[in-house]
Amino acid sequence: MFEKIDGLPGHVLIVHAVVVFVPLLALLAVAYGVLPRWRGRLGWAVATLAVVTPVLAWVATESGEAFEEVLREKGYPPEILSQVETHAEYGELLQWATLALAVAALLLLLATSGHPRTRALPSWLPVPLTVLVVVFAVFALVYVYLTGESGARAVWTGVV
Repeated sequence: MFEKIDGLPGHVLIVHAVVVFVPLLALLAVAYGVLPRWRGRLGWAVATLAVVTPVLAWVATESGEAFEEVLREKGYPPEILSQVETHAEYGELLQWATLALAVAALLLLLATSGHPRTRALPSWLPVPLTVLVVVFAVFALVYVYLTGESGARAVWTGVV
């Protein structure tokens, strides 16, 4: 399903969106949490990114698995497949870190929305949610780097 897009490997195309959207979600969600006066301007962007980014991370993971299967079928040697597996493991962790960041960001949006149903929430709730957003943002940024670096190293050193 995710193997090819218009004749090109789907994974190669999709990862570029992940490399842009994950850091954008991380930065805007942290800004939303630590800069309350900007919440009105950032809320829509954080909400949109919190929905779209985990989907993109999932599609990148699925397309990567399809690409890895193609490499296995073509008989790539074990040392190359080992590098691909390392990249895939980082990608899996990135997918979960992105999902955690997105959920924390959406909960923070909900807690600060001022909606009548959320007014009963404790006033201190945005603080720990902001801390969670910051922690998950750091994890997501670290794993987007590690995943991208390991994939780029495999491609640019002639492995794949």
